[in-house]
Amino acid sequence: MSVPTDHQAAATAIRPFQVSVPDQDLAELRRRIEAYRWPEREPVDDQSQGVQLATVQALATYWATEHDWRKVEAKLNALPQFVTEIDGLDVHFIHVRSPQPNALPLVVSHGWPGSVIEQLKIIEPLTEPTAHGGSASDAFDVVIPSLPGYGFSAKPAATGWDPDRIARAWAVLMGRLGYTSYVAQGGDWGTAISAAMARQAPEGLLGIHVNFAQMVPLEVLGHIHNGEPAPAGLSEAEKRAYGQVAFATYHRGYGVIQGTRPQTIGYSLADTPVGLAAWFLDHDTTSYEHLAQLFAGQPYGAITRDDVLDNTSLYWFTNTATSAARLYWQQAITGGTSTPPPTSPSQRRSRCFPRSMSRRRAAGPSRPTTT
Repeated sequence: MSVPTDHQAAATAIRPFQVSVPDQDLAELRRRIEAYRWPEREPVDDQSQGVQLATVQALATYWATEHDWRKVEAKLNALPQFVTEIDGLDVHFIHVRSPQPNALPLVVSHGWPGSVIEQLKIIEPLTEPTAHGGSASDAFDVVIPSLPGYGFSAKPAATGWDPDRIARAWAVLMGRLGYTSYVAQGGDWGTAISAAMARQAPEGLLGIHVNFAQMVPLEVLGHIHNGEPAPAGLSEAEKRAYGQVAFATYHRGYGVIQGTRPQTIGYSLADTPVGLAAWFLDHDTTSYEHLAQLFAGQPYGAITRDDVLDNTSLYWFTNTATSAARLYWQQAITGGTSTPPPTSPSQRRSRCFPRSMSRRRAAGPSRPTTT
């Protein structure tokens, strides 16, 4: 029987974590925003050349004069946060347990350019559903890790942290927290991570839920990659989906750059907060027409101006935009998985629906007594 060494015990320890941005970093952020050298206005009256000057100037003015980082910092520090080393890398995570004894453990994965901040709104409804119109049987224990290279997790010093590797790390994390059964959820890159968990089927994983699933037939992908019109016979909904995938393939400049030259764009993302914000805004070109409304202080759907700047500030203070771009590159070169692509229709179907999504409630999940 082997006995863990002090080094092994330290490596697997779960350490408390608190956010504390120095005052001088806040002052430096504001100084850089106010000293930003603006380019000339775009020579077009639409968003065809990117995020418009007036939009970014409105955002920067609010960021430098009114946005309150300490407010979101307090929200984070009011939650149980921890760091633990997995596969040689420190992983930050939020872990909130429900007061309900049979709550189902859930690990939630964010995407790019997201962070754990965008998940803060879901914690209370999931952990305390009875206070939000739900029932006790709807309760979850919630675990929200920061992806490697994002926010408060450490930055990988070598390549290899693709969705498959992160999925394995999340299984280790859930086991380390004492959970013997759990589910996983993800959006954006979190979808790729959750799907990888389903393919790997670690012991205890009951099912997954994703909100960014894209299943495109291989023959349709051929048309998109060749720049051809949509194939004949598609429904109206399929034609819209075809257009969306084609747009994402050829008109999202940030995706092309991050998927091929992350270090190059990283110099700009690390140096200027205004450039960082504009880069992140370009992520969602479909909402340009709503940005003026958003930055005038009115919410766009569930997103507010402060939500945008809370998340962008997190990247700035942790200087993780470059390392996050590298993870984007890692995703691009692996196609979202290190598993060889399926060849037969039956293999493709099995990859799309990797395992049952049923939730087991009868016996209730195993819960830890500490952490």
